[in-house]
Amino acid sequence: MGIAEKITQAVSGHEGVRKVLEIGPGMGVLTDFLIPQGWDLYLVDIDKESVAYLHKKYPQLESKIIEADFLKQDIGKVIGGKYIVVGNFPYNISSQIFFKILPERDKVVEIVCMLQKEVAQRIASPKGNKDYGILSVLLQAFYDIAYLFDVSAQVFDPPPKVTSGVIRLERNQVKELGCDEKLFFTVVKQAFSTRGKTLRNALKPMGLTDTLKEDPILDKRAEQLDVEEFIQLTNKIQEAWKQ
Repeated sequence: MGIAEKITQAVSGHEGVRKVLEIGPGMGVLTDFLIPQGWDLYLVDIDKESVAYLHKKYPQLESKIIEADFLKQDIGKVIGGKYIVVGNFPYNISSQIFFKILPERDKVVEIVCMLQKEVAQRIASPKGNKDYGILSVLLQAFYDIAYLFDVSAQVFDPPPKVTSGVIRLERNQVKELGCDEKLFFTVVKQAFSTRGKTLRNALKPMGLTDTLKEDPILDKRAEQLDVEEFIQLTNKIQEAWKQ
């Protein structure tokens, strides 16, 4: 089985959802395998020539081929309801794609994608790992994540300078985090802003109160906290501010 087929076979149809949005299909390498699998398929590509080619190649998709910048378009409105995202994400914007998906997490129930290996590992990484970072925490708060397999640079022509990795994210049962969500995002980003420093130092710009400064959780570093501990930290900061 080739890599493209392997990627499309990894789509599980989480929650029974049949709508699939492929981001950046290009010449249809993944699309060729997605169509026979019977998904209700939508394609979005920013490149005019690719879109023209896709219209010729897949006339049956008609209006489901969208010429747009995924990062700037409200694609969810076009699709309607819950959907799955699939794609070989461009390395330079893969993080931005996830930050765009996060607010749409109740619509995007599954993501199967190929990324630069380091980014894929970071997203799937558990706490305590050197790869663990902002995206790890924010995505793991709302998705169950599996690192599926490596993709060697040699399968591409011309081969890129990096190895790729394929991951699958499936929406978990979390509806509410149990803390102020906006503050949670801020705390996570600030905590990782100075890697290797204790949280006491990293979170200084947030104006920690004297009582909170004594909390042993602040002796830890950001990469030592899992999602649940970041939720607890967010609540502690909010409580301290009230006093």
